Amino acid sequence: MSESSSEYKTQKPKGVFSTLMADGDWLLLKGECEKAVESYTTALTLKPDDKNCFVGRSKCYLKMGQYDKALKDAEASLQEDKAFFEGLYQKAEALYCMGEFEYALVFYHRGLKLRPQIQEFHVGVQKAQEAIENSVSVPVHVIKHKIIHGDSSKIQKDEENTTTAKQPQTSKMKKATKNYLGEFYEDRKYLEKLLKDEDLVKGRTRRGEHLQDVIQSCLTYLDDCAEFWNQQKPRPSPAKDQRPKRDKSRLRVSSSQPTDFLLKSMEDINADLASGKTRRGLKKAREVLQTVQGWSEKDVPDRDELLGSLHSCMGNALMDLGETDKALEHHQKDLDLAGKCNLPHARSRALENLGSVHAAMGNFTQAIQCWGKKIPLVQGDAEKAWLFHEIGRCHLELEDHEEARDFGLRSAAAAQESGDEKWQINAHVLVARSEGKLGNFESCMSHYERALTHAKLQKNEDAAVAIQKAIDGTKQHLSR
Repeated sequence: MSESSSEYKTQKPKGVFSTLMADGDWLLLKGECEKAVESYTTALTLKPDDKNCFVGRSKCYLKMGQYDKALKDAEASLQEDKAFFEGLYQKAEALYCMGEFEYALVFYHRGLKLRPQIQEFHVGVQKAQEAIENSVSVPVHVIKHKIIHGDSSKIQKDEENTTTAKQPQTSKMKKATKNYLGEFYEDRKYLEKLLKDEDLVKGRTRRGEHLQDVIQSCLTYLDDCAEFWNQQKPRPSPAKDQRPKRDKSRLRVSSSQPTDFLLKSMEDINADLASGKTRRGLKKAREVLQTVQGWSEKDVPDRDELLGSLHSCMGNALMDLGETDKALEHHQKDLDLAGKCNLPHARSRALENLGSVHAAMGNFTQAIQCWGKKIPLVQGDAEKAWLFHEIGRCHLELEDHEEARDFGLRSAAAAQESGDEKWQINAHVLVARSEGKLGNFESCMSHYERALTHAKLQKNEDAAVAIQKAIDGTKQHLSR
């Protein structure tokens, strides 16, 4: 690093930073983690808040077994953007390696909610749940309640207070707790029963924790949730004549709060869709949609937002089943509701899905229009890399080769900023194909070679073979 320092001083700061980041990424890929840490650390002196740099260094620390440092860097990457999915994944991985499976599951789920298309989050949820089941005798659905309602500060507070003695609840407190916990109140009673089993509570988990402390932590969390909801938004049980009318075609809703029912339903629907049980997920979504349509804003304040989410799920399911026309209808309803509620994230979601359906149908102009409206709503370079590539690909299909090349270059730049090797491959291939169509074969060759380098770094043999064939074909044009 010292030999190159003088060179960096003569470069512009942005160029220096990009060089250091590229060095760090390259060294990380080669497995030279200590040297990569040096590059990332030096880069952070130039851009102290760069989230991608923190994620890169966190990956190094994770491979080096320095899990505390890996967690610290992952958290630093989330300081400015709590929805930075790469940071969420890195934090979940660090927590998992530390043996904090319950807390890792929280962040795997958050990432999955933001980026359901990323397989790593699905794998993370599965392995964390399996680790919890193997190490703790507490029902997993109690832990899942943490994931649905909890936040990191609350979780940390619980962890610090696991050994705090619990005072017996008065009858008034029990009534309030039952009211706000709804169906989870039975879980609380089950945990209290476990505490009375003297032989059980003396045991330890595989990580050495007393089962008594683990159970007590869950009890504390559930009670804190009930207290929080009571302070923030009291919701007494509605009178019988105020409850939504039901008919046989609708799902049966228990006496618990509508929010509990909806959260559980959305979790089930998303789980079905993610696991390939598309028809079952679609059926559930239709049933829940019919139920929610019978409720008012008074019953569920975020009713329209939830309806939009359900239409989005149904649109995705129908797309998977090949029913593209119906999928378009549901994604359009999602977009309309997002506009009504003024929800930028929902609008972005709907525009993305509409563009994807149009592209699959061969309606490339309409796809470009939808995705073009999404551009101002995009957050993060990784999402930009995907979006610019897809718009460029549509232009290529329409034989707008210059537009395709320009969007390919924008995709490549965003992919480089995010450190995403996959989209760097895709982007450079798009640019190469566009340049080839324009007759710029030297530039075409250059971008194919860059794509080939990234494919080899990723050990993507199929991509490397295909790109090499394209290079061989381009050489024939250059030799003419």
